[in-house]
Amino acid sequence: MNTSNNTVLITGGSAGIGFEIAQQLGAAGNQVIITGRNAERLEAAAAQLKNTTAIVSDVSSPGDVSQLVAQLEEKFPGLNMVINNAGYSASPYRLAPGVDTFEKASAEIQTNYLSVLRLNELLLPLLSKQAHAAIVNVSSIVAFAPSINIPGYSISKAALHAYSRVLRITLNDTPVRVFELMPPLVNTEFSKEIGGEKGIPASQVAAELIEGLKNDVYEIHVGDTAGMYQLYLSSPENALQAINAGR
Repeated sequence: MNTSNNTVLITGGSAGIGFEIAQQLGAAGNQVIITGRNAERLEAAAAQLKNTTAIVSDVSSPGDVSQLVAQLEEKFPGLNMVINNAGYSASPYRLAPGVDTFEKASAEIQTNYLSVLRLNELLLPLLSKQAHAAIVNVSSIVAFAPSINIPGYSISKAALHAYSRVLRITLNDTPVRVFELMPPLVNTEFSKEIGGEKGIPASQVAAELIEGLKNDVYEIHVGDTAGMYQLYLSSPENALQAINAGR
């Protein structure tokens, strides 16, 4: 996949991994559109980025998504890359009585999986018009080995992983290629409550994504995810124990 001269949508692009991807792709000569729920934060991010347009939009809102798609069709008809980066994780919790696990997991699955499915489906007609196009779904190391402290998030990312594999096969005979970016723990505000300061920088995730796109690596295992994947292949139980060590 060419990594310059694209028109790229990045959901959740005002901070963390999304911001770093926008920064690196914008600097490489791509036209970038970032979305997020907070207008002030979004505009502040866009002001720091090259070749970037900000659109306030909540991926979990059907109305917002419909309006976003209409704007893209009108103003960015050459859109050929969608990076589904927006995510949500409730405060760390465990699957135990009295912690409202249904409501927490419902919100996580809505944002991290179902919202991605909806946006991709609505944008596929536009993407399919391009000579070359890509969908990038940002999942996680916990798609292979779920964490006891973020169960709903883990489950939602496992669903996104399965969906990405199915979508890749489904679109095999179209111009649209499906990539999956699978980071480990990343040092961002998003992951602060689960020890994010111990994680890799978001800039590394963005750089490895771009390298993976260049080389048509459809499942991009960033940092420790590569080792976790190999452990998972040899022993899913050992991978599960490793991700939950000391917890």
